[in-house]
Amino acid sequence: MENLNFDAILHELNVRTKDTLMGTLEIRYTAIGNTYLEAVMPVNSRVHQPYGYLHGGASMALAESVASAASHVFAEPNKKVLGLEFSANHLKTIREGQVTARAEIVHKGKTTHLWQIRITDQDNQLISLCKLTNIVLDIK
Repeated sequence: MENLNFDAILHELNVRTKDTLMGTLEIRYTAIGNTYLEAVMPVNSRVHQPYGYLHGGASMALAESVASAASHVFAEPNKKVLGLEFSANHLKTIREGQVTARAEIVHKGKTTHLWQIRITDQDNQLISLCKLTNIVLDIK
């Protein structure tokens, strides 16, 4: 892992979001390390539910996006990564501002990756706590 060019990886991840759900939600990858990846998403009417709060589905899309991207980065070459199981606990809500999702590896096996994703607001208050299990397969 220490030979990875983290700036180049962040740039590539952000380029790939164009014309995807991540682009639509304005998700931007901002930080990466040997065991984590972070992304931010603005909270505005585009990601609100009808009562003016951050939609839980938008939070889940952010969490799954950051953890899936992390698995792709940290998987061995010639592997593809697919989501296997996802869970989320929405603990607080927000009306405006920005949320940050930090995916941290819990288990990095040859065929499965388990990620914990903490979504926080600008004051570092926990909004959602999520878990994603990805399966790592050979590209065929």
